[in-house]
Amino acid sequence: MSYFAPNIPKSKHCFFGSAGGFSVGFYQGLNVNTKSDDDKNCVQANLNEAAAYFGKDSSNLHLLNQGVSSVVEYVDEPTRDMMQADGVVTDKHNIILCIRTADCAPVLLADYENGVIGAAHAGWRGALGGVIENTINLMIKKGAEPDKISAAIGPCIGQASYEVDEIFYGQFVEKHADFARFFIDGKFKHYQFDLEAFCKNRLNNIGIDNVSISNMDTYSLANDYYSFRRFTHQNLVKKPKCFPTELSAIVL
Repeated sequence: MSYFAPNIPKSKHCFFGSAGGFSVGFYQGLNVNTKSDDDKNCVQANLNEAAAYFGKDSSNLHLLNQGVSSVVEYVDEPTRDMMQADGVVTDKHNIILCIRTADCAPVLLADYENGVIGAAHAGWRGALGGVIENTINLMIKKGAEPDKISAAIGPCIGQASYEVDEIFYGQFVEKHADFARFFIDGKFKHYQFDLEAFCKNRLNNIGIDNVSISNMDTYSLANDYYSFRRFTHQNLVKKPKCFPTELSAIVL
């Protein structure tokens, strides 16, 4: 099931779910993880399907070599798995900015009045490290204005499904005591973390008021979204990086 944010034109973005596509077995659906051991022809066909939504070829997809960083880069020509970053910005019309996730928060950003778009892969490390702020700052350097930026946080793991330990909790409250409000107490000295709310807070704090959230939990929506945590709990991830991911994409 694809999700479309209410504050970005539907023709200009899509948070693709797992439905559709050509992959089978464990990777069933629209898997776009080019680092996985899924059949490469199926992955390419899935990328073709995603690009076709925008009326473009898959060569227009800009696919980051994502990690857990706060690195953000500008791009003027689309590449595949070459740019090591977790955020990207462009002001070019032939580029579809893409983020791949399977529980992390995909954040799509647009200032269509000034012709600048951005996308961020906001896992907890990247979000805590500033990947959202860095993406916004680079957009501003390229001509975007904060009060004209629309931000959409796509489907990601929900608080009810995101159990973390005291060490995880400590990394947040050590950075800022106020971050404790994004956690609720769980069982056995564990906590439940609200990644979506944390990302929204990061956007608001940098001056972005036009923010939408999906309120969709990738872990619990097993028929609609991939979830690394769910797959891990099901003992389905046998090798590093070998799990399906969905695509979130935006274009000028």
